[in-house]
Amino acid sequence: MRAAAVQLNSGGDLARNLERADRLTREASADGADLVVLPEKVNVMGELEALEAGAEPLQGGPTIGWARETARELGIDIVAGSIAERREGHRKLSNTSAHVGPDGEVHAVYRKIHMFDVTVGGQSYRESASEEPGHEIVLSELAGGLELGLTVCFDLRFPELYRILAVRGARVISVPSAFTRVTGEAGHWEVLLRARAIENQAFVVAADQVGPAGDKESYGGSMIVDPWGAVLARAEGGEGFVAADLDVERQEEIREQLPSLANRVPAAYRWPEEVPA
Repeated sequence: MRAAAVQLNSGGDLARNLERADRLTREASADGADLVVLPEKVNVMGELEALEAGAEPLQGGPTIGWARETARELGIDIVAGSIAERREGHRKLSNTSAHVGPDGEVHAVYRKIHMFDVTVGGQSYRESASEEPGHEIVLSELAGGLELGLTVCFDLRFPELYRILAVRGARVISVPSAFTRVTGEAGHWEVLLRARAIENQAFVVAADQVGPAGDKESYGGSMIVDPWGAVLARAEGGEGFVAADLDVERQEEIREQLPSLANRVPAAYRWPEEVPA
């Protein structure tokens, strides 16, 4: 199968964001992509006011509606990045990723578990001030039968999540992101993506935002990594997409010859009762 990662500079204008997402998704499909992954907050990026104004429901909202129509029309799987989702009965927003199949149906919904509450490069990020974490690890299935693990951006720093997805059967893992420029330039983006691919012997398809949105700036460098840790494709510059063929037979060969997943020893693994960090 062929996968593509779309790189965008989303802002506060939903119509503009969706127009660019649509154009690049169609270009990726024309290039042969069976799976297209869009970046984090594809529907709206910016300060809290912009997120609040642009947040939408999962059911009946414009972004997932577009993804459903487009996936059905093009006959492809789409991971509709993540969206700023407004949920009835919830005071805070959710950071929500949806997998839409070629039938136009939503096959899986994942709400980002790990909140981005950090300070990097002198810039403070407090995602939990406006968003609530999800609590469910989500595995889906692509049209070709490959299992798809759903994650979002900051999740990359929590290998436990990726290992559970791999143990449950994930062969491909999507990572819609708005990775910060500071940590991207420090090398974290590439190192973490390759590590998650190597240790779980999975394909990683990571679609990143790029450039400024409000007072924040995303790194770009959208990437597709194979189970050996080889970077199959990497975006350079601004908006666009990258694509690569995912060699499933090669993945099976790697898992057979270097059986790190099969050689796990779950009975030996114990979490400390107290974690000082």
